[in-house]
Order: sequence, then structure tokens, then C-alpha cells
Amino acid sequence: MLRSLLSRALLSRARATPPSPSRLRAAVAVLFALDGFVFGSWAARVPDVSAATGAGHTALGVALLCLSLGALACMQLTGALCARLGTGLTAALAGVLASVTAVLPGFATGVPGLCAALLFFGAATGAVNVAANSVGVQVEARAGRPLLSGLHAAFSGGGLLGALVGGLASGLVGVAPHLVAVAVVGLAVMAWAGPVLVGADAGQATVDAARPAGADGGPRPTAVLVVLGAVAGATAYGEGALSDWGALHLREQVHAAPALAAAGYAGFSSAMAAGRLAGGRLVAVLGERRLLVGGSLLAAAGALTAVTTSSLPVALAGFVLVGLGLANVFPLAIARAGALGGPSGVALATTVGYTGLLGGPPVIGFLAEHAGLPVALGTVALMAVLAAVLVLGIEGPALRRPSLPRAGWAQPVLFGRRPVAVVLAPAATRVRRGTGSYVRDLTLLEVG
Repeated sequence: MLRSLLSRALLSRARATPPSPSRLRAAVAVLFALDGFVFGSWAARVPDVSAATGAGHTALGVALLCLSLGALACMQLTGALCARLGTGLTAALAGVLASVTAVLPGFATGVPGLCAALLFFGAATGAVNVAANSVGVQVEARAGRPLLSGLHAAFSGGGLLGALVGGLASGLVGVAPHLVAVAVVGLAVMAWAGPVLVGADAGQATVDAARPAGADGGPRPTAVLVVLGAVAGATAYGEGALSDWGALHLREQVHAAPALAAAGYAGFSSAMAAGRLAGGRLVAVLGERRLLVGGSLLAAAGALTAVTTSSLPVALAGFVLVGLGLANVFPLAIARAGALGGPSGVALATTVGYTGLLGGPPVIGFLAEHAGLPVALGTVALMAVLAAVLVLGIEGPALRRPSLPRAGWAQPVLFGRRPVAVVLAPAATRVRRGTGSYVRDLTLLEVG
């Protein structure tokens, strides 16, 4: 049955008319929002799932590790599927899987069942993250200006909505009915967005055919992609920690009611969405170096504030500062990885980056069991400072500080310190009517 469904999807893609740029961008934004909505819904119900399954801090950390392992195991596979089947089709299938598997944690009755449920849910989450970012990079390339931060804002907005709905549902319905409703909403959304995403592959085939021969034939600069993933992962650690442990911290340490505890992740997501919506303008005004270093330090200050106070408003304000500070680090790093390595580059950098996002919660669980949850969440500040240090290792003029977005998009980025520096620069660009500016080639230089 699955093979027949896939065959029909491939045939539909072959016959599909490429969607308009605005319609495709809307569909990709909807996919990001759906991903955030599903994950935010799960994050708001973590305390309820923990109570229903009898999972303590360590056991919950092990279960969340299964979610991380499932996601990481599926990311590289998704990159290969994007190259084989097309990013649009892969993204549509991943969106459907993420919606369906969201119900599984709600039916777990013990820690082993929860581990199995989160393994499958994590695999679907990892697939949709890689596929959505790959399609987002394509949309960005067609537009010729930075757009991925704005698309990630849709993820944060979806996470905000999911957290708010989850917080309200925690006092009204059980986890299972709530997550079933989330799955139904997700499938309904994909019924509209899926065909648009599938049609995008036809348009991308036309773009690929127009590229000069050999433009994508060079070796993949793995070292640069890993560095990009490390920058993203150091800050994604904070996002994963607050999404899975933030509500529990507010309940246990600040004694917040369930609905107010869910407001912690909601405030974090809303601040991150606002920061990402302004991401393109902030890059143009401040440059990457100032934006990334300043944002990381702001996030560190917010995390320390949230874990050292007994006041609910102050803790919520700390969560907001973390969201504002971390808003643009991940999308900027993944956008560069996609421009450099295509879907496989997105897959590699996303895998490294999401090691922080998905590996953070189980580390927090282990630390919380032995040192307390406030101390464990304090490591979010340490990882944010690490991200700032990595960015300060960039040499040369301020990164991507343009007077016009398209001019800045082609400026070089230098990573590393002497005696070894890695230089990432577009080798050529060409402006085409109706499709904008494209990155034609990227050259990796190692300066001794």
C-alpha cells in the first residue's frame, strides 16, 4: 500500500504545475507552523505525561533521549530522500507522519511504552525538520534574499499556539484526546499544503536544469557544515531544554498553576517568533557578528534570570529574553549550510544542530536528578555563551552587513582562527528575471 501511495505521489508530482512563489512560500510557512504546533502541544503536556507514566526526572530524561535518537537517526535518511524523491514530496510525507505519530505519547501507560512512542514521534519530527528546512532554502534561493528566519518564525508561532492550547487543555481533557485532536488538525492542514509542496519539485527541476553544468559537482565541505551545525546546536540546546523542562521548572520551583506553567514556553516561542520576523532587517542593520554574539549573551542573561528567581513574572521575563536572544542563530546557520551543500548539507548541519535541541532535554534530566532542576537549566546559559565564543572565532569584517539584502547575501563568511581558517564564499551569482539571484557555486579555502 505504501509503495502504491508513493507511486501515485510521484506521478502527481510529474503532472503538477509549479505553484506561484507566494503560494509556495505560504505552504512552506504552514509546514513550519504545523511542526511547531505539534511540538508545542507535546511540550505543554510533558508534565501530564510524566505523571501518567510515573516517570521521574531520570526516567523522563531517558524517554526524551529516545525522542532525540529517533530524530537524529532519521535526519540523514531524510536528506537522501530529498535528493531522490524531491524535497517537496519528502516534506509533504514528513508532515503527515509528524501529525500521525503525535498521538502516540498520549497512549503510553509506562516508561517503556513512552520510550517507544517518543522514538517514532522523534523520527517523524526529525524528518519534517530536515525536509522543511530544505524546501525553505529553495524558497530563499528563488527569492534571492534571506527568508529562512521568517519561515522559522512560523515554527515559533505554531509552537506558541500549541503551547497555549495545550495549557488550556491540561485542565480540561486528558492527554490522549488532546493529541488526537492535534493529529486531526495536522492532517487537515497537510491536505492543503501537501499538493503545493509536491508541485514545488516540478519548479525546482526547471531551476536545476537551468544551472550551469558542474555547478553542484564539487566535493561537499563537511568541515564547514559541521561548524555551522555546532553554532546552531549550541543555542538549540536552550530551545530543547525550555520546551521539555520549562513548564516543569515553573510548576516545581515557582509553584505556577498548569496553565501559567505552559505560558513559559508560550512566552519563549512568541519572543522567538518576533525575533525571527525581524531577522532579515536585524542582519542588515547589525551584521551577523553583532546579532549572533549579542543575542547569545542576551539569552544567557535570560536563562540565569529564569532559574535564580522565585517570582513567576520574573521567570517568564527570563524565558522571553532567551527566546529573543536565540531567535536567529539556528535559521542563519542552516541557511548557509543549505546554500553550500543543498539538501544533504541541510541534513548534516541540522543533525549536528539538533543534537543540541534534542540531546539537551535528556542531559537536563540527568543533571536535574543529581543537582536539581534550576542548576540543570542553568546550563542553557553556558551553552549560549559557548555559541557566542564560536561566533567570535569568525575573522574578517562583520558578517552579512549589507545595505541591500541581495548584496549582503553573497558576502563571504570566515570561520575559525589562525593558523587554520575556513573560508566560505559564493563563487558566482546570476540574476534571472522572475526567480531572483541564485548561488551558483561555493568555494572552500583552507588558509594556513
